[in-house]
Amino acid sequence: MNIFSNLLSQPVKVTPSPKQRRGIEIKSPREVEIMRQSAKIVATVLKEISELVKPGMTTADLDAYAEKRIREMDATPSFKGYHGFKGSICSSINNEVVHGIPSPKKVIRAGDVLKVDTGAYYQGFHGDSCITIAVEEVTPEAARLIRVAEEALYKGIEQVKAGAYLLDLAGAIEDHVKANGYSVVEEFTGHGVGRNLHEEPSVFNFRTREMPNVKLRAGMTLAIEPILNAGSKHTRTLADRWTAVTVDNSLSAQFEHTVLVTETGYEILTDRTKV
Repeated sequence: MNIFSNLLSQPVKVTPSPKQRRGIEIKSPREVEIMRQSAKIVATVLKEISELVKPGMTTADLDAYAEKRIREMDATPSFKGYHGFKGSICSSINNEVVHGIPSPKKVIRAGDVLKVDTGAYYQGFHGDSCITIAVEEVTPEAARLIRVAEEALYKGIEQVKAGAYLLDLAGAIEDHVKANGYSVVEEFTGHGVGRNLHEEPSVFNFRTREMPNVKLRAGMTLAIEPILNAGSKHTRTLADRWTAVTVDNSLSAQFEHTVLVTETGYEILTDRTKV
């Protein structure tokens, strides 16, 4: 669905195991424990970045910090080198929707809406998460967009439990976004995450017949990531072949968590409040 997801929808081949069903891996308790650690690394890095970012820094500064911290915690950056991507984070500002390439020329300014997405690979498993940061004081309109984007993520997560369906999650996100007057970006989706950074199933943020309505099972791990635009839902990709921007120059916001499906509900593995 997106540059990452299209590449992502063709993940690195893994050897099928009895735990796999229709291409969707069910993680064992031992594997879940490893994912808790990879996700904790991601959550730690994003929390620290949210606290240190300030006007005058560049997105390259944040990228260098993220890589250093991921490696200090005995993991490797999931994004760096992934299909040729140059950064350890995606850093997307204002009308940039996703996949912004970190650069020493990209200076962060007061009032920016900054999306930081990163992943960590630890002992064979990935964690993946994204936050949107209001750099100092943003406009009321920008603040509202950021708030609704985060709310939409949790509206989706609240639907997660064994026996529920992916379209329950997608519908909850879509309804909240549209009720607040924003558009859901349909060109990019969430995904399964585990041995590969991007696995089955695709996790849509809107109702669609294009997605098999997968029934959730305990042990699935999902990267849920609604992306909202203040204007048109449509995007275009810049000449760098990575950075997607809104077609109408409107602001965009995104939040993402790696979430474990349990028998009774869910566990947010990338919960920044627990690091």
